[in-house]
Parts: sequence; C-alpha cells; structure tokens
Amino acid sequence: MSLIGNILWFILGGFAVALMYFVSGLLLCCTIIGIPFGLQLFKIAGLAICPFGREVTLLSNQGCLSFVFNVIWLVFGWWEIALVHLVLAAIMALTIVGIPFAKAHWRLMLLSFLPFGSKA
Repeated sequence: MSLIGNILWFILGGFAVALMYFVSGLLLCCTIIGIPFGLQLFKIAGLAICPFGREVTLLSNQGCLSFVFNVIWLVFGWWEIALVHLVLAAIMALTIVGIPFAKAHWRLMLLSFLPFGSKA
C-alpha cells in the first residue's frame, strides 16, 4: 500500500511540494545563518517526496538549542507552511479516497511546525 500511495503522491503533487522545500533549503543554505534552517527544509523535502510508510516523532530530549531554533522558525513565519498542510489535510479528509493523503499532510504539518528535534 505504501508503494502505491507514494507513487500516487509523487504524481499528484508530491514532487512539486518536495521541489519547493528543496529549493527553499538551497536558498537558505546560501547564507551561513540559514544553514540549520535549510537542513531542516531538506528533511521536510525528504518526507514530502515519499510520506507513506514513514512516521514523524518528536524527540523528548531536544535540548535548548533546538528550542531556540524552533522559536526562531515560528517567529519568521514558517508556521504558515504547517497551516497550509493543516488546511490541505482537512480538505483531503472530506472524501474517503483522500484520507490517506490527509494523513500524509498531517505528518508534513507536524514536521514543518517544529522541525528541530523531530525525526522523520
């Protein structure tokens, strides 16, 4: 099931989402200050390319630096990505066929809301 879901996800827009995360990560990695944030976008792009069969876990001992980076992540507007994935998950969940894709958007929402200290 996960192979079929990943293929459908890739064809129906997952490639575009992963490409946007990857390009944004590349742009952030061009600056020294943005490298940690760019690496997190690469992690999100990896989940966005094939979300089925993978889980997002929030690590309990993330440390002080992860907390600070998550606060900076939220302050500079990256929470909007999580909001977009939440809205897309709600829209996808309206149909029976879209429920697996809603779960995939939910996993992307979790990872894009607090990427530091999370594992995909």
